[in-house]
Amino acid sequence: MSWREISTLEEWNDLVAKSAERGQVILKHSTTCPVSANALHEYEEYLKGAPNQDVDYTLVKVIESRPISNQIAEDLNVKHESPQIIYIKDKAKYWSATHWSVTKAHISAVLD
Repeated sequence: MSWREISTLEEWNDLVAKSAERGQVILKHSTTCPVSANALHEYEEYLKGAPNQDVDYTLVKVIESRPISNQIAEDLNVKHESPQIIYIKDKAKYWSATHWSVTKAHISAVLD
């Protein structure tokens, strides 16, 4: 199981629409931040295990895709942070965590 990266508003809008049928998990990742590198590692470790199969996994690079990152914060009414993981169900934020709280154990506790 792996994640896909989105970089357009159209992809983001599609993802929100899909959340009415399937859970959507997004990791907002900064390619220049060591804390974010750790969060990405934890996300990938979770996905190497036996991740929840009823959820789609997505990555957004916050520097390279700033408009998407900003739109996510606006649409879900969450403060922009990086790294940040957000679980979306029924077109709304269900759960989120940031910084050192983005761990394999924390993701498993919420999704499994």
